[in-house]
Amino acid sequence: MSKTKKNYSFLTEETGAIKNKDKENTWIIDPIDGTTNFLHGIPHFAISIALKSKEELLSGLIFDPIKDEMFFAEKNKGAFLNNQRLRVSNKNSLEECLFSSNNEGVKFSNLNMRCSGSAALDLAYVASGRLDGYFQNKINLWDVAAGTLMINEAGGIVNDIDKFDVNKIDIKASSAAINDKMLENLVNF
Repeated sequence: MSKTKKNYSFLTEETGAIKNKDKENTWIIDPIDGTTNFLHGIPHFAISIALKSKEELLSGLIFDPIKDEMFFAEKNKGAFLNNQRLRVSNKNSLEECLFSSNNEGVKFSNLNMRCSGSAALDLAYVASGRLDGYFQNKINLWDVAAGTLMINEAGGIVNDIDKFDVNKIDIKASSAAINDKMLENLVNF
């Protein structure tokens, strides 16, 4: 990426912030989201890349190399999985929904929960309607940047993640149909 856009800055899990000449355009990269899964041979991890320009997410990509699934989104152009348009779930009853979070969120909530170990894939799954919502506290921007854009472009709602530090983001994301109900359930989270 540094060869094609030589002056763009970077924010990555491994190196942190790398400020180059172009400080308005930043690649946000998590080369292996779901590292623990990867290290233990659990086939649920992804590569996550987003481009932020002038403090706005413009594009995002989440690639699951095991399933050969390429989730991607571009601002005002939609979200896609292997060239098929994505839409969030249209369920409106929390009892019918499936949510994901980290261990803390699973323990906190009485919703139908899963903990997959890959925030990026969880957010891609919300965008595709496989999951109905996702929430987690104190997560990093490289884990959620691409998925945030994806959910918004697929018709979902994500809280404003820009008001948090890049490594202490509290994120709550879902379809519009259940967002208010989910947030009521998570009022103390």
